[in-house]
Amino acid sequence: MYIMNTSDLTHKELKVIRYIRNMLMNSGHTPSTRELMAHLGYRSPRSGAVIINQLIDKGFLRRKSDGGLQIIKNPEEHDSSHAQTVDVPLVGSAACGMPMLAEENIEDMIPVSVKLARVPHKYFLLKAKGDSMDEAGINDGDLVLVKQQFDARNGDIIVALIDDEATIKEFQSYGNTIILKPKSTNKYHKPIILSRDFKIQGIVITSIPNF
Repeated sequence: MYIMNTSDLTHKELKVIRYIRNMLMNSGHTPSTRELMAHLGYRSPRSGAVIINQLIDKGFLRRKSDGGLQIIKNPEEHDSSHAQTVDVPLVGSAACGMPMLAEENIEDMIPVSVKLARVPHKYFLLKAKGDSMDEAGINDGDLVLVKQQFDARNGDIIVALIDDEATIKEFQSYGNTIILKPKSTNKYHKPIILSRDFKIQGIVITSIPNF
């Protein structure tokens, strides 16, 4: 059976697919024709509409009843020479020791494989600080990929927000008591004991050593 791959698409068409994928993950919606026009550097919205229609005709996109777009075929899925990525924001740092303020400004956008950052879920990246999670494979300076969600199960490694400060710890729930546990060779680090008066920002998916 013939499988269509990236060679069947123009550079502009591939750029549109990747832009739509990034918009879905980072904002939860697909771009408007005018946003697409601006991203591609076109002067007319009609040029953006034309390239969208080409991708619909080729079977890569579908227009939904609400006017939004849906990716129905990934052009890089069967093409081993092209990794499929989404841009994930790097938003600062979080402590692997005592909690430390995580700055919420985006410092950079870093391409991450969709095998790790799965659309349509939202993700962000933090730089880990300290050594309280070294036994979990998270060391000082590592880049941590976090799936944004606001609940967790026992044993999950989470990013927790305590008094507007972020920390990375193992989550354990005992009724109304929450324990955020370090996993460290350094016995200086102690568990943080809480009620439910804190916020879970996300679940750690993986860490990239010494980024």
